[in-house]
Amino acid sequence: MYRYFKRIGDILFSSLGMLLFLPFFIPLAITLKLTGEGYIFYLQERRGYKNKKFRIWKFATMLKASPSLGTGSITLKNDWRLTPLGKYLRGSKVNEIPQLINIFLGEMSVVGPRPLMEVDFQKFSPEIQDQFYQCKPGLTGIASIVFRDEEQFYENTEIDPHEYDRLYIAPYKGALEKWYREHQGFRTDLLIILLTAAVIIFPENNRVFRWFRDLPPIPVFGKKEE
Repeated sequence: MYRYFKRIGDILFSSLGMLLFLPFFIPLAITLKLTGEGYIFYLQERRGYKNKKFRIWKFATMLKASPSLGTGSITLKNDWRLTPLGKYLRGSKVNEIPQLINIFLGEMSVVGPRPLMEVDFQKFSPEIQDQFYQCKPGLTGIASIVFRDEEQFYENTEIDPHEYDRLYIAPYKGALEKWYREHQGFRTDLLIILLTAAVIIFPENNRVFRWFRDLPPIPVFGKKEE
């Protein structure tokens, strides 16, 4: 019943979201067309439900060749690959709005683990890989909230970003998504949606650990030496 009603909710949410955003689409599309490299959408292959691959929709915020430039799949703060409009779209999460299409098509849900690029998926242990996408990937999720300002973690270390991700961030994200699978339900999903709205408006808030007191404790990540 949970999955059935969640799918109905996904259809209603994505349909309403696309209708509400439609008036803003044309001016944004024109601005994107006239800036950066002149393209509006960015489609990229990601891991999805039951580890099947699909193409995720986003507004273009980075150079087309970004996956093979600089830090690849990891975006740093003030990343040089961002287009002039890109950093504002990413900061406000407006660049994620086209994923309403993925939700409407049933490839994603509103709440679930974020769909990962293959290079990032391979950073998880085989055990976590087998369990990660037993539910549909989401527009938002528990790890998305905890790592709202993920770029800041990379700023505070001298380790290579991908190695830092593999050693510190990926294991904790795996623990968070395991927690979500064990606690998923209407109440959990609703609270995650509300928390997502809260962290977009107030990025520094730490409500997630107050609302979900049994979350895996955040570990001490490797930092630069003082």
